[in-house]
Amino acid sequence: MSAFHSLSPTLATGLALLMVVAVVALVAWALQLMQAANDRQEFSLMLAGCMVCSAAVGLATVMVITFTAPDRLQASGLRFAPDAGVSLDSISLPDQLPDSLVLPWDGQF
Repeated sequence: MSAFHSLSPTLATGLALLMVVAVVALVAWALQLMQAANDRQEFSLMLAGCMVCSAAVGLATVMVITFTAPDRLQASGLRFAPDAGVSLDSISLPDQLPDSLVLPWDGQF
């Protein structure tokens, strides 16, 4: 059971907005680091800016996954059909690949 099931919608919205502010602040800090790296010609500041920016992307990804998880949406009243999705049952693959097909990992270029 997710910890977000016990949060009220108002508190969950406030937490989401706080995380958005944190992501924007991280991106702004990363841009300042990269600008300082360009001004001072220091590669280490550029790497630090890239690391901060990737942390912001990671936080944003976790935020999106957390707040749009299927169990979270079901808890808020949005339901998905249980059989919704893509079925791979209708795809038929050949039993054997033709000899004329050269795959990149075969090394036969």
